[in-house]
Amino acid sequence: MMERGVIEVPFRLDHQVPPISKLMGKYSDVPMSLADACLVRLSEIIPDSTILTIDTDFRVYRKNGKEKIPLILPD
Repeated sequence: MMERGVIEVPFRLDHQVPPISKLMGKYSDVPMSLADACLVRLSEIIPDSTILTIDTDFRVYRKNGKEKIPLILPD
């Protein structure tokens, strides 16, 4: 789907190091993985996005400091 342009990921880790480091520091007690931090950061970059996950830590994480992240999270 990425090859056909159906899915686009406007993300370059090397451009996001400061905000990702800040997220990982904020949630170090969870702890937050690099992959989780990237998804939270993507949710900040793409405002109307929803994250599909089975990781319940996303109930704790917040985008833009205080906003709940829209999730699809199976019970």
